[in-house]
Amino acid sequence: MNRKFITFGRIIRTGMVNFVRNAWLAIAAMAIMIVTLSIILFSVIVNATFNNTVAQITNKMDVSIYLKDSVTQDQTNKLIKDIKALPSVQSVAYLNKEQALKAYEQQNAGNQQLLQAINETDNPLPATIRIKPTDLNQIDQIRHYVEKPQIAGLQSDPASDSGDRREAINKITHATNILRRAGVIAVVVFATISVLIIFNTIQMAIFNRRDELQIMRLLGASTGFIRGPFVVESIIYGILSAIASILIINAIFVTASSSLQATSFGLLDISYSQSYFEGNYWKLLGIQLVLGILIGAASSVIATRRYLKFKTPKK
Repeated sequence: MNRKFITFGRIIRTGMVNFVRNAWLAIAAMAIMIVTLSIILFSVIVNATFNNTVAQITNKMDVSIYLKDSVTQDQTNKLIKDIKALPSVQSVAYLNKEQALKAYEQQNAGNQQLLQAINETDNPLPATIRIKPTDLNQIDQIRHYVEKPQIAGLQSDPASDSGDRREAINKITHATNILRRAGVIAVVVFATISVLIIFNTIQMAIFNRRDELQIMRLLGASTGFIRGPFVVESIIYGILSAIASILIINAIFVTASSSLQATSFGLLDISYSQSYFEGNYWKLLGIQLVLGILIGAASSVIATRRYLKFKTPKK
């Protein structure tokens, strides 16, 4: 057991020495890994911000069905029951004509002309069924249902999810889907580049130490003992790159804190991004460290497996 600990300690120490010895090569490998991990971190923050924004939009969004005055209560109850059965429906609210009028008056409390005009006539507002979707991406199921002939025949007007409003919802869902895909593609591309650069860095280190490694093999060193320092060296790349990436993102938020508090770009609420980053700082750091270690170790294992084809001598 002690021998294993001694061997493990030597591997760690040799890996750290190699890291210092190959400092210039390490800088190049770490630079691209920092970029990769920063993009991954930024993608996580942006995705969380998008999810928050879309959730807020979804909470405010509903599809309203305006019923004809001739629709009976039994028909209304059956319609509500059928709508609630749809998997894309979060909740259903029913407003009779009087409740619809009160809701309209509350929404237009500041417009006296509208209130006066509607009070001078017999209540023209229809009974309304308000449908709240679980997800904007699944709103098409609600659309298809309310557009069925038997459902459309009960409506005094087209459902509220039509025209400009429908176009706006489509743009929101389309934009979020595109941005999420773009983030995934960017992460995959830069992660691949990181693996290739670290791969080449380890390859160059192996080439520079080929005589030393040959001697170690002749002296009976195992493949694991020879490969271990390179893996440790790559893990150090990953750890330092992870710390650097999260410090860079933190510096960006701290530097621009005052100007970002009330800033938003379309679906991206910068103030929420900052609060999400600060509230999940240690969790994000842990994710970065795990990813950095995995990328570094995987790159090193691939390089050593290909270029260190040593066999343990028979005793």
